[in-house]
Amino acid sequence: MGNKKNRKDKPWDNDPTLDKWKIEEFKPEYNPSGLLEESSFATLFPQYREKYLKEIWPLVEKDLGKQNIIAELDLVEGSMTVRTTKKTWDPYVILKARDLIKLLARSVPYQQAMKILQDGVFSDIVKIGGIIRNKERFVKRRSRLIGPNGTTLKALEILTECYILVQGNTVSLMGPMKGIKVARRVIIETMQNIHPVYNIKELMIKKELANNPELVNEDWSRFLPDFKKRNVKRKNKSKEKKEYTPFPPEQMPRKEDLLMETGEYFLSKKEKKVREEEKAQEAKEQKKKAKEAKRAKSYEPPKEVNYTQKRQPEPSMDELKAKFLKKKAKVREEE
Repeated sequence: MGNKKNRKDKPWDNDPTLDKWKIEEFKPEYNPSGLLEESSFATLFPQYREKYLKEIWPLVEKDLGKQNIIAELDLVEGSMTVRTTKKTWDPYVILKARDLIKLLARSVPYQQAMKILQDGVFSDIVKIGGIIRNKERFVKRRSRLIGPNGTTLKALEILTECYILVQGNTVSLMGPMKGIKVARRVIIETMQNIHPVYNIKELMIKKELANNPELVNEDWSRFLPDFKKRNVKRKNKSKEKKEYTPFPPEQMPRKEDLLMETGEYFLSKKEKKVREEEKAQEAKEQKKKAKEAKRAKSYEPPKEVNYTQKRQPEPSMDELKAKFLKKKAKVREEE
């Protein structure tokens, strides 16, 4: 109470035009002396990105030079490095530069990656490689995330207002922090076998509700769909229990043992060659006979189909009259 008693109203307390939550742009005048210490970040890049990075690196150096950041490309080690200078006035820009080189290493195009230097644009790299061990299942779920002709990914980009790029075992995200959090959750759930269509439907409903001023501050749980898990019952394949025996199974016969049984083991090289030639000749003759039988089959005449059907005899006049009278009598009885 004592603090409030001596407190005087400030000019910005009741000003309706003033936005207290607005983040103002950081200008060079706010930090004229620059930074005290040098900060640097480095990241490795894959070999297939070397050619592209070599081409666009002068543009990267030019754009980061405006922020007084030095960028270095080492093609021997395969790394990119960014560091601050004495003239660097923005303390946060080095973190933006770090995110920039990470995105470039993950195959994000230069024009898109440079947007990270803007205020309000954040990035995240989701590692999806270690979620699933089975490679075939991993490829199937990753393609499910992209969708046919990239439609699922495009829908997710529109709803989250983020740029999404799937590359190998990672997914690169760029956009507002709120959208990145949602996109990350959807990506991880997709890799955990939850179809992205369910999340996209939920996001579409939430977007429509957010645009409705009457429902902005209400609970949306009644509008959101409740997808229940359907566990399909599978037949348990019961394995037959083998009787326990203390003795080990019989040893499989060697190739030499089988040859001894047939008597081939004791034959000379010449006799073996003759026997192999005989077997080859027999196989050749069998194939020849099968081909001849197949060829002869095409010359066999087809079975004749008997199309003549027994016609029913036409009813006589007396039969037709009797039938007509029966119907007439039946109609009268019903009346």
